[in-house]
Amino acid sequence: MNNVSKPVIPSPAPRSSKPEILAEEIIERLTYRIGKDAKVAKPHDWLTATILVVRDRIIDRWMASTREVYATGAKRVYYLSLEFLIGRLMRDAVSNLGLMEEVRDALASLGVDVNVIAGLEPDAALGNGGLGRLAACFMESMATVDVPAYGYGIRYVHGLFRQQLADGWQVELPENWLAHGNPWEFERRESSYEIGFGGAVEFVTTHDDQPRYVWKPAERVIAAAFDTPAVGWRGKRVNTLRLWSAQPIDPILLDAFNAGDHIGALRESNKAESLTRVLYPADATPAGQELRLRQEFFFSSASLQDILRRHLQQYDDFTSLPDKVAIQLNDTHPAVSVAELVRLLCDVHGMDFEQAWDITRRTFSYTNHTLLPEALESWPVPLFERLLPRHMQIVYAINAKILIDARKGKNFSDGEIRSISLIEESGDRRVRMGNLAFVGSHSINGVSALHTDLMKVTVFADLHKLYPDRINNKTNGITPRRWLQQCNPGLTGLIREAIGDEFLDDAEKLTPLDKFASDPTFQQKFAAVKRANKVALSNLVASRMGVKLDPSAMFDIQIKRIHEYKRQLLNIIEAVALYDQIRSHPELDWVPRVKLFAGKAAPSYYNAKLIIKLINDVARTINNDPSVRGLLKVVFVPNYNVSLAEVMVPAADLSEQISTAGMEASGTGNMKFGLNGALTIGTLDGANVEMRDNVGEDNIVIFGLKADEVSKVRSDGHNPRAIIEGSRELAQALSAIGSGVFSPDDRNRYTALIDGIYSHDWFMVAADFDAYAQAQREVDQIWTNQSAWYTKTINNTARMGWFSSDRTIRQYADEIWRAG
Repeated sequence: MNNVSKPVIPSPAPRSSKPEILAEEIIERLTYRIGKDAKVAKPHDWLTATILVVRDRIIDRWMASTREVYATGAKRVYYLSLEFLIGRLMRDAVSNLGLMEEVRDALASLGVDVNVIAGLEPDAALGNGGLGRLAACFMESMATVDVPAYGYGIRYVHGLFRQQLADGWQVELPENWLAHGNPWEFERRESSYEIGFGGAVEFVTTHDDQPRYVWKPAERVIAAAFDTPAVGWRGKRVNTLRLWSAQPIDPILLDAFNAGDHIGALRESNKAESLTRVLYPADATPAGQELRLRQEFFFSSASLQDILRRHLQQYDDFTSLPDKVAIQLNDTHPAVSVAELVRLLCDVHGMDFEQAWDITRRTFSYTNHTLLPEALESWPVPLFERLLPRHMQIVYAINAKILIDARKGKNFSDGEIRSISLIEESGDRRVRMGNLAFVGSHSINGVSALHTDLMKVTVFADLHKLYPDRINNKTNGITPRRWLQQCNPGLTGLIREAIGDEFLDDAEKLTPLDKFASDPTFQQKFAAVKRANKVALSNLVASRMGVKLDPSAMFDIQIKRIHEYKRQLLNIIEAVALYDQIRSHPELDWVPRVKLFAGKAAPSYYNAKLIIKLINDVARTINNDPSVRGLLKVVFVPNYNVSLAEVMVPAADLSEQISTAGMEASGTGNMKFGLNGALTIGTLDGANVEMRDNVGEDNIVIFGLKADEVSKVRSDGHNPRAIIEGSRELAQALSAIGSGVFSPDDRNRYTALIDGIYSHDWFMVAADFDAYAQAQREVDQIWTNQSAWYTKTINNTARMGWFSSDRTIRQYADEIWRAG
């Protein structure tokens, strides 16, 4: 039977992209797939019908891409990430297929506006911020630069919460992006795997007298696969984003149900489904910590089982795994994959530990995204051992191998041994996932030059000493398709008019735009595009919040996750100081400015949520004060997501990238703003350093302490009180906030927040305030000369092409994965 040749299945003929054909197909899908007559179809019906027509064209290329990989035996890349912040997909897919005008015309002939229906597509709630958006950009770029790849993650039912404001406070609500289904995805019933938790490990001897460990879990769930196509530019390749959904082994316990325990009968279903309900469940409780660990193991184990199954379909054994498979760990969340791959190779496929460890290390690579020790996940040993008993054994075995080598081979000291150990010994014993990812990978990369250098001397200093050739840098990038062509069609059209179309295929071909930076005619057109984008954002703010903005004012924007190290607090304190100055000196020519904020705070992060409340309290006071005369407005736009960013980024005049130096790994918002013609004000942190080098010192406004200076200030003993008392504007702003000027209903609301700046100022808000305020006045001076302003911002757009994620992915493919 195995010798019977399989029939050759012909590829389908290319589908027509003529608008009239597309219109016919849309009507056909509307009628037979959705069951609606065009006369009564609603906008969401037209959206789904259009997606189905576009999807069919993607499927043809998707299948061709898959067949090609099997035919050529090309190496595949597997990108494991707990987040994929993909946003809306229709415009992305249509644009990358080169069908935007045809689809627009087809829908117009049916009396439908493509912009209206595209705005109805739910924003997939699969990520939080930069980490997840980077993963989405990387998926698009891997397809664009022809790297065969799978992305693996979790199909969250609700994902990250939907943010609302109640009296200025953040309120978390479930995000129901899957409420009406997802026309982009395909369920793969054949790709389902059992995932175990708890239980015990038994030691057995096989028929050939080889010792073997058998894990017998106490609990099991099913991981079911759902695939979404990831389309590259011009449809060259279509890769796969495979997301896992948790399902129970037994959906209902009939005995319990028939006995009258109707709720208890669904216990197993509820327990399984909780795994994939919410992204980043609060981990302030033991139950929350356990759920997070369960999530991470669930998607890691399912992904690895899928990878090994696919490899065995094509190859005889796993000795070739590192040559045919590259697995990239996107931060520490999937780090348990290191132990799980060893377990699968040893316990399921009969390999000895030494060979399994060698294959594991040569297959994995690890991207670190943070220098914050608390973000390098660790788990209490009792929790880890109870939930994953076999993996605990493997972690100890790996640790023994590493520590013995370090002690005997490298003569490591006791302190160095403690630093590299996979088990944290100070206080309660914990499993260090960052260390596990490091030792289990052949490559560990940072995401900006500064971040990579700091990794070597901070969080991974001793591991770098043990393995000096593993750490390397891969500076992050963004996809210019999403973050220029799609979100800013006006600027894209203007650039094409000036320098042609080459930049559409290679963002580094934007550099010829430099020669137009000082051209008055081009500046006028550039300014007109920017104003149109500001009008669009003003309309959005007015409709959502009832706040009227002046598009001729400077739009000063900070959008990112709310965190103390990102220093939204520094920004709003400076806004208070500026407010005082405007009122005190009405005779001066102040630059009209709108300060816009957006971002979500982790539900259990009290200070971050308090900063959101402060921004809204300050906004209420300033925006309602007639003495300001509209010269300053403050707006916090709720529920930040990809779709909101696509409106805010093109509208920005000034981009706030003001993190405490040494604490931001890279940032990608800085790249998006720069590409869309915003001037950056920022510290020399993360990728800001390389941005300065690319755009030129004259085209970016840098202020504040550098990373080494922050470290020195902290080690020497920082005295923020003396700094505050020596800065009149800072002292007055802190006094106003701390005494309740902006919170008359609760005078003590911000007392502790301000006391933190006086007592320790860990994030250098006081230390950098005067430099930041001075830099803002420098920005004002540049703004008053609009020709000089647009010269700088046009230079930013022209010189940001290096920050394309295509460049980043090519570096990964050439230097780490050896793929593509």
